[in-house]
Amino acid sequence: MTIQSLFLVTLVVDDYDRAKTFYCDGLGFDCLQDEPQPEGKRWVVVKPKGGDGAAFLLAQAATEAQRAAIGNQTGGRVGFFLKTDDFARDHAAMLAAGVRFLEQPRHEVYGTVAVFADPYGNTFDLIQHTAA
Repeated sequence: MTIQSLFLVTLVVDDYDRAKTFYCDGLGFDCLQDEPQPEGKRWVVVKPKGGDGAAFLLAQAATEAQRAAIGNQTGGRVGFFLKTDDFARDHAAMLAAGVRFLEQPRHEVYGTVAVFADPYGNTFDLIQHTAA
């Protein structure tokens, strides 16, 4: 078996447009696809600009179990990690766009990091790794 890459991760959300606005306007992601599907669903894929990692498939919750998972898909742990080459620039831009950081930036052995949350409560690390 030869797995080539992880390219798409589902993120359960309450509303396609609300989520798309946060990820594209708030975080500066590109919308790669937004296509209607049967039964009122949509195929909405967003990805960091110029990123070489996985994209998110924004999936609007359709059942009670899915609605219960919104914002808690990783059981309260930081579940997603965004890499930057300029922490100060991106942190400032995200603050200006209304992104809610849960802590002040901190300097760790591996780099500069701060945790932020999406509108649902999913948590992310914004990280600029220390130069090797």
